[in-house]
Amino acid sequence: MNDQGSDLLGQRLLAAGNGTFVGRQEELAAFGAALRSGGRVLFVHGPGGVGKSALLRRLAQEALAAERSVTLLDGRTLGPSPAAFESAAEAVFADERAVLLVDSFEDIQSLEGWLRERFLPRIPVGALVVLAGRVPPDLTWQADPTWAGTLMVLPLRDLSPTDAAALLEARGVAVGGLRESLLAFAGGHPLALSLGAAVAIKDERASSRWKPTQNVVATLLDQLVGEVPSPAHRHALEVCAQAYVTTEDLLRAVLPYDDAATLFSWLRRLPFMESGTPGLHPHDVVREILRADLSWRDPQRYAELQQRIGGHLMAQVRTVADTDVLRVVGSLFYLRHHRRSLPGRDFWHQEDDVYEEAFRPGETGNTVALVAEADSGESAAAVAFWATRQPEAFHLYRHTATGELAGVCVWLRLDRPSDEEAKADPVVAAAWTHARAVAPLRPGEHLGVGRIWVRDASRGLSSAMEWRGVGHSLRSERMAWSFMAVPADDPRVGYYRRYSPYELDEHTWLGDSEYTLFAHDWRALPAQVWLERLMSADTPAAASSVREPELAVLSRAEFTDAVRKALRHLSRTSELAANPLVRGRLVAGHPDPVQALRERLEEAIHRLGRDPRASKLHRALDTTYLRGVPNQEAAAERLGLPFTTYRRHLTTGVERICEDLWQRELYGTSDG
Repeated sequence: MNDQGSDLLGQRLLAAGNGTFVGRQEELAAFGAALRSGGRVLFVHGPGGVGKSALLRRLAQEALAAERSVTLLDGRTLGPSPAAFESAAEAVFADERAVLLVDSFEDIQSLEGWLRERFLPRIPVGALVVLAGRVPPDLTWQADPTWAGTLMVLPLRDLSPTDAAALLEARGVAVGGLRESLLAFAGGHPLALSLGAAVAIKDERASSRWKPTQNVVATLLDQLVGEVPSPAHRHALEVCAQAYVTTEDLLRAVLPYDDAATLFSWLRRLPFMESGTPGLHPHDVVREILRADLSWRDPQRYAELQQRIGGHLMAQVRTVADTDVLRVVGSLFYLRHHRRSLPGRDFWHQEDDVYEEAFRPGETGNTVALVAEADSGESAAAVAFWATRQPEAFHLYRHTATGELAGVCVWLRLDRPSDEEAKADPVVAAAWTHARAVAPLRPGEHLGVGRIWVRDASRGLSSAMEWRGVGHSLRSERMAWSFMAVPADDPRVGYYRRYSPYELDEHTWLGDSEYTLFAHDWRALPAQVWLERLMSADTPAAASSVREPELAVLSRAEFTDAVRKALRHLSRTSELAANPLVRGRLVAGHPDPVQALRERLEEAIHRLGRDPRASKLHRALDTTYLRGVPNQEAAAERLGLPFTTYRRHLTTGVERICEDLWQRELYGTSDG
């Protein structure tokens, strides 16, 4: 190809690049200032695909327009050799107006110390050097006072929404649903935007439902993530893609490796990984392509990883400090936030304009005033009543920008009915009436009553308020019932009908305010099953797939009678299948509840045998129920005991078994 043809092709390529370059005004301004002053080193860093190379090409044009000589180097072709670098950049030593631009500096990062100490001090004062790579500069640069006025670090981030839209326009994507889909996927990431646009505009079927093809995902994975050292490192990345934030503790809990500390250390050094107080999280585009790749490549592992992360977070919800509850509950909902929700409800909001704070007695007046404004004087009076008795039940929510009180959430804990409380708060009275009529509390249990008030109902509930209610329900040990009171004309009524077990037929009134009460018996519908229902919001079919049968809630007398019958029918499968214990907490979650019940009873007998003081009781139980004797007379004869003595041992042993299993029914403990 002749020189003229080369020049024409080069001009065409340059024009094409300039036509799709958008944004980066701050970086261009910093470079312009450095051109005028000279003697500066600019260090541009950012994750792969964020536009470092495009920016360097534009800086080269700016320098040429200013009549400066330009040398553009690429670390991928240089190699980490001081001699090779100095040879390629030798022009900078002879020209005070030289501009040296180095792309892909991460590939020659080992030269950083040599550049700082040996190379850069020898260039003319008027020269300008720009280094661009994925990894930020060593802190030694910034700690050294001699570099304070010379080094400028420029983190390169995603394009703004305006610039991202301008890039799509330059790529030929018209305003409409396709552009919105591309922006939703790629955000402001230039490479993802450009690659998505190039594929989408060639697809005549591309529309507002556009999603990246596997070819797009594979290309982005190669460009943004590259090769990883081992399967363990790949699995750690997959955890990061699913979890809202990743900690060393999370890796240790969900991955089958002993080197969680090493994996976490590797993750935190990746250029597309960001660190915050709660932990690590990847760039949004990297997160999306990792998730898309895994769900396509290994859907079973994708689902199992979600379950393991969810299980870890469920355990954390119950143990973390109150101040960390919202973070952990939010992380739980983040696992499913990318699903398409049913209309009217989304429990994950990345951006929230309120924050939660603990209630202080000095805030009683402001809290009561907000409830009076949002609801009624009668509701405000109930709040004033409870604020002095259970201040720990209240949480306040303030606007982030102004600090103004935006809402209040209260979750009362009630152990026994009280005439004074019922008179002060009809909602509490209605809750007790329903619980006593349907399934009374058992020893050690309590019920909860929740309400949320917001100053501006048109804004809806903050995610923080929603998460607080979920956290309360998951953290409350031995909570038998919970009731959420919602104004009857509030849009939330429709939402609660979707995931609350049922609502009370009778409405409750506080003055002129009519309330709908939604009830939940946690003994019948355990927290894990309820949470799965709440989070399965893709389609009604998805939600129904986790609608497991609700558990039976038995009184002490009913439970004891059921245990006695189950022992008598231990070998009869049909009789055990009809026993209410197969729908109880003792065997909840087992695929074969009849067999599980048989095992629980046998285990209880064996546990009694481990008590030396109960050896006679254990022998009576073991012989009667586990040795296949035809009747109790035969059991007494086999044991060599008078029948009355045998009956006394058997009766006492059965009582011990009933007490053991009752405690396990209440507290959920089991050796099985």
